[in-house]
Amino acid sequence: MAAALFSAINQGILWGVMVLGVYITYKLLNIADLSVDGTFALGGCVAATAMVTGGVDPWLAVLLAFGAGALAGGCTGLMHALLNIPAILAGILTMIGLWSVNLRIMGKSNTPLLNARTVYSDVADLTGLPRDVVVLVVAVAMAAALVGLLYWFFGTEVGSSLRATGNNPDMARALGVDTRMAVLLALMVSNGLVAMSGALVCQSQKYADVGMGTGAIVIGLAAIVIGEALGRLTPGRLRSFGSRLVAAVVGSAAYFLIRAVVLQMGLDANDMKLLTALIVVFALGVPYLAGKARQRSSYQREGVSE
Repeated sequence: MAAALFSAINQGILWGVMVLGVYITYKLLNIADLSVDGTFALGGCVAATAMVTGGVDPWLAVLLAFGAGALAGGCTGLMHALLNIPAILAGILTMIGLWSVNLRIMGKSNTPLLNARTVYSDVADLTGLPRDVVVLVVAVAMAAALVGLLYWFFGTEVGSSLRATGNNPDMARALGVDTRMAVLLALMVSNGLVAMSGALVCQSQKYADVGMGTGAIVIGLAAIVIGEALGRLTPGRLRSFGSRLVAAVVGSAAYFLIRAVVLQMGLDANDMKLLTALIVVFALGVPYLAGKARQRSSYQREGVSE
């Protein structure tokens, strides 16, 4: 039981890198980018093929995965910005196309990494730590580094223009921001992070599969809403941008922890997708219904006072 929970936390933090990418599009741009289902698998396929076929260093394979994901996100952005295709449809088209691209990259449906050198084996050889501990160390280090990098980036002029585009595109355009390029850049960064997560996960699970990203967008949304719910319980209540990024990663770890506990309690693994969907519906629906109830109560009090 303890080993299963520890492994769930490891996987949750690795997937947290993907959640950071989803956070950029969903929370900053108000776009549910469905292309992440394809770019997550793309990152794993690129990394696995580069390592097994090309003998590429596993750390470099992670960077190659980021570049491939950024190119895929750029395809979604170009369809949306230049062809005026709705963002959600552009994401679906990219996701569908990447299925064939991933099969072309690997030449088959999956690629094993049983005897391949990985980032985790490198760290294990360097430190002598057990593999599970190494996965946790690498996951936390990568997540912390990316949170710090994103916090810095979105504080720059370019990053602030991306946040302004998502917050109020009309005002951003009035201030001279090219909102189409801002959306394109945000989608590239987002999908690059998603693909990087796919590369880290595939090296952790020792194989890459063409379907490994199925349902990634739902997992990402579930992690974000869980992280926000947990953040409301803290004294600071996620007032800073950095704390919201941390909450996204924590939410991912919490989601995988919840999933592991539920599976240990006897839930059929085939029902996990349904459970994830219900978590997202609950987390998104309850605050809305609570707000409506507060608004109705306020109207009633105003009527009584009059």
